[in-house]
Amino acid sequence: MTTANASEIVESYRAALGKGDFAAARKLMQDDMTFQGPLDTFNTADQYLEASKRLASIIQRIDLKKVFVDGDDVCVLYDMVTNTAAGTAFIAEWYQVKDGKIAALRAVFDARPFAALFGR
Repeated sequence: MTTANASEIVESYRAALGKGDFAAARKLMQDDMTFQGPLDTFNTADQYLEASKRLASIIQRIDLKKVFVDGDDVCVLYDMVTNTAAGTAFIAEWYQVKDGKIAALRAVFDARPFAALFGR
C-alpha cells in the first residue's frame, strides 16, 4: 500500500464520520479493528462505531491541526470542540491501515474532563 492510499482511507473515514455517515465509515474499517483510548477499548469495528455514535452528539466541530503519514500509519492531530462543560480537547489519533482498511486506531487525549460526562 502506498502512503497516499493510507492517507486517503483515513481522510475518507474521517469525512464520513464528520457527516454522520456511519455506514460509509464502517466500509473503511476491518471487522476486527481494534481501538484503544483513555476511556474505552474495543475489539471490533461495530463496538467502536456504537461508541462513536454516542460521542457524535456532543461534538460541535473538529479543528484539524496536522496529519502525518508514514507508510500504512497515519497520525491525525486535532481539537475536538464539544458542546459540553468539558470544552475542547486536543486529540492525537494513530491509524494503522492494512489491506485497504483501518485495522487499528489509538486515541490519546486528556480524558479527565470527559470522565464525568460518561460516568467514569
